[in-house]
Amino acid sequence: MSKSSSSLLHMFLNERQRLIKRLRQIVGNTSEAEDLAQDTFLKLWQRPPSDTDTPGLLHRTAHNLALDHLRAQSVRKRHQEDEQHESSHEHSQTHSPEKLATTLQQWQRLIEQLDTLPERTKHVFLLNRVEGETYTTIAALLGISVSTVEKDMMRAMRLCREWQKRTKDEEGRCIKRCNNNTLHTDTR
Repeated sequence: MSKSSSSLLHMFLNERQRLIKRLRQIVGNTSEAEDLAQDTFLKLWQRPPSDTDTPGLLHRTAHNLALDHLRAQSVRKRHQEDEQHESSHEHSQTHSPEKLATTLQQWQRLIEQLDTLPERTKHVFLLNRVEGETYTTIAALLGISVSTVEKDMMRAMRLCREWQKRTKDEEGRCIKRCNNNTLHTDTR
């Protein structure tokens, strides 16, 4: 063991209790503080020895390792929370067969409603909402004015809002019926 290595070991042993106390204040856990103190010693031991090593270097290295440890914990915690959020989101996105059937019926009714629109109005609506075309592009494609595109879109959107309102009203009535049935069943 070189003189520098020996002095590092001696300095670490003299400062160990103060170092652990300081690390425990930072990380909030004695076991982790002891591990970080050991990591500090190993980190300094593995570098080229120096006769100018001071307890300040030991404490500064320990402090930096503790901060790195806290950052890593924070990243792991965020990652776990993100995974839990995604998992709960995916779980909430799964629907019962009844809900899927109801949704498909509602979309079918919307398609039927769109089919009642004049052909050009339906075409304008689909170009905008499905294909993502701008009003100007649609006007150029169909050889009509932008004003006509706007009027056709207003007509189609009005139809969609009416469909949406009817659908919400139907859902509300269905929920009310279900609640009433449950209420009558509970009082028996």
